[in-house]
Amino acid sequence: MVWSSKRRGRAMPKLPRPGVCRRRRHTLHTDHLMFYTPQTMLDRAASWAVCSDPEAQRWLGWGPDQVMADDHVREALTELRPADADTCFPSLLPRRLLTEPFEPPADQTQRLIGVRLDDGRYAATLQLSTGTGEIGGALAPHARGLGLGAELFRAAALFAHTHMGLRSVQAGHEATNVASARALVSAGFVTDDGPRRFTLPDGREIDARWLRHTAVDGASNCHEG
Repeated sequence: MVWSSKRRGRAMPKLPRPGVCRRRRHTLHTDHLMFYTPQTMLDRAASWAVCSDPEAQRWLGWGPDQVMADDHVREALTELRPADADTCFPSLLPRRLLTEPFEPPADQTQRLIGVRLDDGRYAATLQLSTGTGEIGGALAPHARGLGLGAELFRAAALFAHTHMGLRSVQAGHEATNVASARALVSAGFVTDDGPRRFTLPDGREIDARWLRHTAVDGASNCHEG
C-alpha cells in the first residue's frame, strides 16, 4: 500500500492489513481502495454518511430513519480519515463516541468501509447479505466520476466469494442508473432474472434491472482466525 506522505500535516492512519481475518473482521483491497470491517464508531458513522447525500439517496431510496440528515456532519465525515478522531475532527462530532470500538453484529449482513489509497479519506461502503447473496454499495461524493464504481462492485464480489464462501451474488439497480449498470458490467456481473418492479425502502417504486456474479472454480476462502 502506498500512502501520500502528508495530508493537512497529519500522519496517515494505521489500517488493517490484508491477510488473516479475525473475529468477523475482514480486509481486502483493489487498485485504489482498501476495504475493511469497521473498527471504530467513526468508521461506522462514515459508512453511513457515504450513502446519505441526496445523489446517493436518489438511487438507494432509504427510509427517513436510515439517512444521516445533518448536511454538515455528513459532509465532514466523508472528508475524514480513520485516524482523524484522534487528531483533528469537526466540533460537531463527539470525539468520545467516534473513538469507541465497533463490534460487528453477529447477523447475516456484512458491511465494509472503504478508504482511498491515495489520501486515506473515507470513500466507499459495501454491504452483503449472506442469507440472500444480495450486494449493495455506494461511493462518497469525492470518489465519484473516477471509475471507482467497478472496483467497488469487484470488491463486493471478491468479498462474497473468497471471504464468505458464496458462489453467486446478485445486485439490482434502477433502469435509468447508467453509472451503476456500467460499473457492474465492468466488474464482471452479467444479466440475471429478477422482479422488474421493485419498491425501495422509502416507498418509491422503480423499474429495476438485476445482474449476477459467479465465482471462478477454485476460488479459496480466507482463513478467519
